[in-house]
Amino acid sequence: MENKELEEIRHMLREQGYITEPSIVMSVFLAKALKKPLLIEGPAGVGKTEIAKVMSRALDTDLIRLQCYEGLDATHAIYEWNYQQQLLHLKLEEQSDKSLEEREQNIFSERFLLKRPLLQAITHHRAPVLLIDEIDRADEEFESFLLEILSDWQVSIPEIGTIKATHIPQVIVTSNRVRELSEALRRRCLYLYVSYPEFEKELQIVRGKVPGIDQKLGEQICRFMQEVRQMRLEKIPGVAETLDWAMALSALHIDHLDKEIVESTLGIVLKDWQDIRQASLSLTELLEKVGAISKFENL
Repeated sequence: MENKELEEIRHMLREQGYITEPSIVMSVFLAKALKKPLLIEGPAGVGKTEIAKVMSRALDTDLIRLQCYEGLDATHAIYEWNYQQQLLHLKLEEQSDKSLEEREQNIFSERFLLKRPLLQAITHHRAPVLLIDEIDRADEEFESFLLEILSDWQVSIPEIGTIKATHIPQVIVTSNRVRELSEALRRRCLYLYVSYPEFEKELQIVRGKVPGIDQKLGEQICRFMQEVRQMRLEKIPGVAETLDWAMALSALHIDHLDKEIVESTLGIVLKDWQDIRQASLSLTELLEKVGAISKFENL
């Protein structure tokens, strides 16, 4: 599909060093054009978060990030009151002639309001990129806090009232599918699934991020990662691990894989001892498949 605006998005992402594909370009374009949140799901380490970072740089705007976790609530995501400053203010005004109502109005004003990521995003001086990272790690109840913001772009604060967005942020929501998200949240978002890259794309990413890497080594690393992901592992390595490994081996001036170097650096790729043990037992077969050693070497 030839489209000038799509090509601009593709160029925008590539200019920031993000190796993209048509589905990602289309999703980013539609999210930007329709001003709707983009929900990106997929395994850890495949570049979901990177899309938000690249967008903020490409659009020359701020990135505001909310890292989700179990137990996250409105206090840490939207706003909270600066209680220490409020108490200090009340102490200083003990001798004033102001009425109780006037004092309450003063302490519950924006002066004492601590803006957390969601409130920061909708009151920013220009439209930022709001990254709600790993929403699936937060409790289901937390999603209800998001719905008012994502549908009406406003926050209700009992002591102040409703604060409406000055500029609508570009929202990226990521999920590793630790739990299923609510239908209400999904309906308010466009959807994109990002999986592990094919060999050619991963090789492009490695060459782009590790420009000094030996050509043969880069190919062997990417073929090795493709084979490792076919194994039954507890934690399948993503592109982040590929890049870490490529940078480490390049820094060591390695120009090809061999059994010794892979065994000594396998902890960069795999982060579970059972996975490392399983891969170690299959290392000769893996290296044969990527062409690092031939079958005749083991005869």
